[in-house]
Amino acid sequence: MINHQVGIVAYGAAIPKQKVLTSTIAQSQGKNSDLIKSLGVLSKTIPGIDEDTVTLSTAAGKVSLERFLANKGLIENISTLFIGSESHPYAVKPSGTVVKEALGLSNYLSMADLQFACKAGSQSLQIAAAYVQSGMAKNAMAIGADTAQARPGDALEYTAAAGAAAFILGSETSGDKLLARLLATKSVATDTPDFWRKPKESHPQHFGRFTGEPAYFKHVSMASLALLEETGLKPEEIDFCVFHTPNAKFPEQIAKQLGFTSNQLASSLVVKEIGNTYAAASLLALTAVLDVAPSGSKIFVCSYGSGSGADAFLFETTKALEKQKSKYQKTLAEQITALQTIDLGEYQKMRNSNEH
Repeated sequence: MINHQVGIVAYGAAIPKQKVLTSTIAQSQGKNSDLIKSLGVLSKTIPGIDEDTVTLSTAAGKVSLERFLANKGLIENISTLFIGSESHPYAVKPSGTVVKEALGLSNYLSMADLQFACKAGSQSLQIAAAYVQSGMAKNAMAIGADTAQARPGDALEYTAAAGAAAFILGSETSGDKLLARLLATKSVATDTPDFWRKPKESHPQHFGRFTGEPAYFKHVSMASLALLEETGLKPEEIDFCVFHTPNAKFPEQIAKQLGFTSNQLASSLVVKEIGNTYAAASLLALTAVLDVAPSGSKIFVCSYGSGSGADAFLFETTKALEKQKSKYQKTLAEQITALQTIDLGEYQKMRNSNEH
């Protein structure tokens, strides 16, 4: 169990300004809509030619920082930054140093780029919380971001998207007003090679249906059940649940297996509109929940990372969140509504640009 005085004091989301319909991707591949129906994804975000993990991390980090400063937080108190991604722009050079400069964070900063496939973002959140709880940092920033790649013609092309989510962690002991308390977290990991990309390869490889079972479902179930057992809670006692979104069907299936209802599930609604944003996926869905959750809501989150592992979290929202929501702009829902749909020609042009 976690010290309940540790939690989220600010958060922000960022996605590109354009999306492509999965029906357009099917048209580009000369395929019918059967795969679209099986994935349940209607559209996905497309990064611009000048967008990458660093720019999206900066955009999400800026939103969270603006909210943090508006709530009388001090930028010099942020002494930790972790960025989780599987599409860092450099093989040898941290994304974090660029983001740190863009956000104006202190030079005295504990920092690392993290990589654990799609759970690299939740891993950054977990480590940032540990820094705050241990007293090593008063405030810590955690970011999950990706501009996911997919080989043209591969099933992943329908879902591989772009986005970022940023969180600033703090403690009530230090005088911070928590928006959501972290009640508990649990992780699992095994060597299950369902998805990988070797050095110098442009696109990931995967084992098709093997990525579902025994990879995704096994690890998400293990972490989720362990967290439920540790907290003594039953699914019906939880208000919202978020599960990692390689597609829209997997989170629906695992939620049902674990005893959650469709009314509790928030993640599949996000992935249907913006696709799978990999290391940002679970965290973006969490921001969408925080944008609408009333105080006292229990939020269950479980990410998944190929290779394989899962991180599970339990948060409880506070009155401070409800008081601040009326001031918030740039919610994820607003950004999704503002997305511009590109046509087939523009999609192929941008896909080719992002391939180089």
